[in-house]
Amino acid sequence: MINGTILQAFHWYLPDDGKLWNQLKGETAKLADMGITALWLPPAGKGTEGSRSIGYDSYDIYDLGEFDQKGSVRTKYGTKKELIAAIKSIQQAGIKVYVDVVLNHMGGAGEKEKVMVRRVNPDNRNEFTSDPFEIEAYTKFTFPGRKGKYSKFIWDYHCFSGVDYAANLDETAIFSIVNNPYGEGWEEVVDDEKGNYDYLMYCDIEFRNPAVREELKRWGKWLYDTLHYDGFRLDAVKHISPKFFNEWLDAMRNEINPELFAVGEYWSPGNLPLLLKYIEATGGRMSLFDACLQNNFHAASRAGREYDLYTIFHDTLVSARPDLTVTVVANHDTQPLQALEAPVDPWFKPIAYALILLREQGYPCIFYPDLYSGYYTDKGQDGQDHEIFMPQVNKLDLLIRARKQFAYGEQKDYLDHGSCIGWTRAGDAEHEGCAVLISNDEHGFKNMAMGERYAGNQFTDFLQNHTEIVTLDENGKGNFQVSPGSVSVWIKKT
Repeated sequence: MINGTILQAFHWYLPDDGKLWNQLKGETAKLADMGITALWLPPAGKGTEGSRSIGYDSYDIYDLGEFDQKGSVRTKYGTKKELIAAIKSIQQAGIKVYVDVVLNHMGGAGEKEKVMVRRVNPDNRNEFTSDPFEIEAYTKFTFPGRKGKYSKFIWDYHCFSGVDYAANLDETAIFSIVNNPYGEGWEEVVDDEKGNYDYLMYCDIEFRNPAVREELKRWGKWLYDTLHYDGFRLDAVKHISPKFFNEWLDAMRNEINPELFAVGEYWSPGNLPLLLKYIEATGGRMSLFDACLQNNFHAASRAGREYDLYTIFHDTLVSARPDLTVTVVANHDTQPLQALEAPVDPWFKPIAYALILLREQGYPCIFYPDLYSGYYTDKGQDGQDHEIFMPQVNKLDLLIRARKQFAYGEQKDYLDHGSCIGWTRAGDAEHEGCAVLISNDEHGFKNMAMGERYAGNQFTDFLQNHTEIVTLDENGKGNFQVSPGSVSVWIKKT
């Protein structure tokens, strides 16, 4: 069985040209050959910004680029027809498809309703700063462009627990809906940041409403019948009651496919106990991205030789729950100028990718610009325009191939030095193994055991960062080397 590797097949600043679905269709054979086994696609539904929307400003989850809504038929990534064709091609190449599911909020309603609300302290969502009063809020979604096709469900204020805009007052704030028959205040979530972090943005979906839950189950089944996906990336799960996802995922797996994969975005870098608490609350129904490890990569890249590499996996999800961890070096939220900005400096990225691709633990995810590069401009927190270039990660394609070809079998760790760490993979009946050595400082070396199976064999650096040949002794041990601030992947010479 080939090791699994996900590609996040987009980033925040892709051009608004409607070409992504077709581009991915054309890349499938190349990606499969390289070792990519799953694609995480961006949100496919129509957002509030129409063809300019990244997809996280969810408007109509049934509109996959089919209806003239929000100023366009297509989404940023293409049309529904192109999406279906791309997925078919991707799956025919042996690559799974994970769809991005955005269910926390909705925006862009076409009609206002009179709603009783209370103002909320944004820094303590449990503190109400006003008595109940009436506002006009955009809370009614009728989707006139779709005209009831696929679903006749009408979203109104009973479907939401809070809003961020009072139209009659022209006031932006957080308003908790009072005239809600399904519960006062916010829903119970795991995260207690800001007192209660149920509310994030736009119209916050009220999952205590049984009609809402049933509609989202219907949509999940419709989406499967339409796209035949293999799994989900679940957006903003820290803001959603785990009770909902427990019910929803059980329904999807019981009625669609018991093997559906799910990974949740619970972004809490440096807070492993909170990630573990969410895994417990969801009964292991979904994996989580390892925000803690990504934060360690960010810190290590900035600290350089001062960072103790043997601590790189300390307090990470992949160390605590490797069976439920998706490991990342970067994503669309951590890239420069985004909300959770925590970029990993280019010199360290090959090291970081080796740490997630070539070890036994975790399910690695590659970021699109790291494989293809990226360029964009946007305003920073200083209000100034910034020009950002994200180069291709040096030899990332080879690291992905190394995972596909050599990262198998027993793992022996040599995580015993501040600036030089390594490990070996013994291989299995179908694959030769490898030895990996990493340095964040000077030239490094380490005597590591590959096993008696490799006694007397010569090893070369698959990445060609080192030109020497290492000959293993009668016990299958060798003195492996690595260049300063680099990584080497040593494989049996053929």
